[in-house]
Amino acid sequence: MTDRIEQLKKQISGLPSGPGVYQYFNKDGLIIYVGKAKNLKKRVASYFNKNHENNKTAILVAKIFTIKHIVVSTEQDALLLENNLIKKYQPRYNVLLKDDKSFPWICIKNEPFPRVFSTRHFVKDGSEYFGPFTSVRLVRIILDLVKQLYKLRTCNHNLSIQNVDSKKFKICLEHHLGNCHAPCVGKQSEQEYLKAIEDIRKILKGNIHSVITYMKSLMQEFAEDYKFEEAQHVKDKLVLLEKFQSRSTIVSPTLNNIDVFSFESDDNNGYINFLKVVNGAIIQSHTIELKKKLNESKEELLTLAVIDIRRRLFSNSTEIILPFPVDYQIEGAKITIPKRGEKRMLLDLSLRNAKYFAIDRRKQESEPKKEKRETRVLNRMRDDLQLKELPIHIECFDNSNIQGTHPVASCVVFKNGKPSKRDYRHFNIKTVVGPDDFGSMKEVI
Repeated sequence: MTDRIEQLKKQISGLPSGPGVYQYFNKDGLIIYVGKAKNLKKRVASYFNKNHENNKTAILVAKIFTIKHIVVSTEQDALLLENNLIKKYQPRYNVLLKDDKSFPWICIKNEPFPRVFSTRHFVKDGSEYFGPFTSVRLVRIILDLVKQLYKLRTCNHNLSIQNVDSKKFKICLEHHLGNCHAPCVGKQSEQEYLKAIEDIRKILKGNIHSVITYMKSLMQEFAEDYKFEEAQHVKDKLVLLEKFQSRSTIVSPTLNNIDVFSFESDDNNGYINFLKVVNGAIIQSHTIELKKKLNESKEELLTLAVIDIRRRLFSNSTEIILPFPVDYQIEGAKITIPKRGEKRMLLDLSLRNAKYFAIDRRKQESEPKKEKRETRVLNRMRDDLQLKELPIHIECFDNSNIQGTHPVASCVVFKNGKPSKRDYRHFNIKTVVGPDDFGSMKEVI
């Protein structure tokens, strides 16, 4: 038990202080819990630094034998990654997440005069999806802002050129309320409408500086007119918008079934991190260490790791992202060396995990080798008892009786500082009458 806790504390000492996801494994190597953290080291350490009033938490801590972690860029990414891993592995001590419940996206529909709306379902019909968002409230604020600024249609009519020209539709209440410019009856050209869509696309990609500037001026106007409630309402929106990030490295609808490998090295070792992306979401992370024997090149080490990891994890992804080219073709898979965009973001995330793994390994190697607990105990006993040699074999005897009757004795054995239960013995005293500890001990020995 003590050895397990000491080993876990050593793993915790190597955890980074940034955001990420931690995974707990039991003695059989099964994942039993997944959690997110704004500060990985602080959060994981809290499990072992206090007594838990919740009995279930105490049981969980007692079953933890290994801790693994994945570093991400933001707290929102940690939440999304936690969601992915829980759905995939369904750890025993996590709340079960249903697959039909997912984070919301904002969709620009692939159609004439595109609609902009929120959805939890990704449909591959050429539409653009932005997100996912961890806050439904933020989605509503963005859509409300879009509605105020650009007056888009909300109907689901097929506004093809033929239908509009044939006067198939009538102006609805949204136009009379000033919420729509009525492209359904030709009051707004498609070119003008698409210009608004392009502005919205920029906002959803994170280019919201002009929007934030506009909202700050609006808030100032309300304040100057003593409309403090309206000013506070705009300020609340501003706070959320300034935290808004349209793209997540953890989930992206444009990425599907990809293996990502990054490489970090020093004079003696190579460290390769692997991320697996399935249906646009990261579902797995794994880092290995390779010892250099003959001063192998980084290309040789990476090639070896790619082949080994894909074989062991039974990966059949059709695209492999690498940090640099290798002189090896993998059958059925395309190799990509990204320079920018979402794939480059994935590669950078993988590299960050490889670097943290390497730092942790170097830290462990730089620490002086601690003396084993058993050896430390034996050395202490030798010194305290002034023995000439280590007491590697110890036999301890004791005896007892019930007011002079039913005398018994026992022997426990320690070998190399550990109990040797197979050598334990129990004795019934036969030659001693009455409460005679010395006689009982003499008979037994």
